[in-house]
Amino acid sequence: MSRESELEERLTRVRERIAGACAQAGRPHDDVRLVVVTKFFPASDVRVLAGLGVTDVGENRHQEAEAKAAELADLGLTWHFIGGLQSNKAAAVAAYAGVVESVDRRKLVSGLARGATQREDGGGVDVLLQVSLDPPGREGRSGADPEELDDLARAVEEADGLRLRGLMAVAPLGEDPAAAFERLAGVRRDLVAQHPDATWLSAGMSNDLEQAIAAGATHVRVGSAVLGSRPSNR
Repeated sequence: MSRESELEERLTRVRERIAGACAQAGRPHDDVRLVVVTKFFPASDVRVLAGLGVTDVGENRHQEAEAKAAELADLGLTWHFIGGLQSNKAAAVAAYAGVVESVDRRKLVSGLARGATQREDGGGVDVLLQVSLDPPGREGRSGADPEELDDLARAVEEADGLRLRGLMAVAPLGEDPAAAFERLAGVRRDLVAQHPDATWLSAGMSNDLEQAIAAGATHVRVGSAVLGSRPSNR
């Protein structure tokens, strides 16, 4: 099977899963946007996916993302930065990423705003606040505490070039994702009550996208289910 045929087959299965989960939740299938996470995969795969109708691509390492975005600039893709973000890289990320999903502290906002206002397309950057669903003190925990979100949201809203869109989260390891996403839905309701335009919810990956859609996800971030196992020579 050619790589293009493999990707087409995998992508079709993922799209069918999304449509089925939307139907189960009583939502239209186009209510959820697929972000294909292409970390460690070559730009050639991204080009094939674009030919199959993929419009949103996720990356979580700045150097790799920047290079792919430059090489594939002719495709008009929306690049989502979904990894941990260093404050000294924030402006550079905002120069190519149309969406930054991992904003978890105020220190990132000024750099993102600086990069967003200097974008060649003048389009600005959509921002999602990453909220932690892990218990406090867990090793490797990433994301802001829910009680910090209002202050962080206001900082984003006040920054030039940035648009507060909503939340991003990852279900904790070892926990039923449905329960985690149910908590996330409550956090989202509280945020939208204070910030009515922050309606996006990026949650769910290859193994738990159905549970995320049931909890109201508007974006799912899928890597291995579309692209297969990550290359070993990364």
